[in-house]
Amino acid sequence: MTFNTIKYGELLSETLPSTIETEADRQRVLPIINNLMRKGEKLSPEESRLLRLLASLVAAYETKTFAIEPLAPEVLLKTLLEEREMRQKDLLPIFGSEGIISDTLAGRRGIGKKKAQELAEFFSVSYKLFL
Repeated sequence: MTFNTIKYGELLSETLPSTIETEADRQRVLPIINNLMRKGEKLSPEESRLLRLLASLVAAYETKTFAIEPLAPEVLLKTLLEEREMRQKDLLPIFGSEGIISDTLAGRRGIGKKKAQELAEFFSVSYKLFL
């Protein structure tokens, strides 16, 4: 199928896409996206391009609005321990002392790059999460 600019222009004039700056803007666009997605493979090239445009506008808004702040390293470490049903003493091979483990988990002691790399290997995650 060939792309029809006139048909695409008509779709644009019906939907009036613009940057999404509020939740109301987002809520106005989501049903349009859902209707287009329901068509699946029956989308025309013009509808497909409109869908990509609207989805990118929503994604930009959601990335800005619903950004997830990274966890503090000690919170991440506590979470990983809990998820794996592990105890502080399971970290002794990395930290060497229960006091250092306690201080780290309490946020009184930071996690250096070397420890971050060891923890990352131990938990199979990126070391950057601990820095």
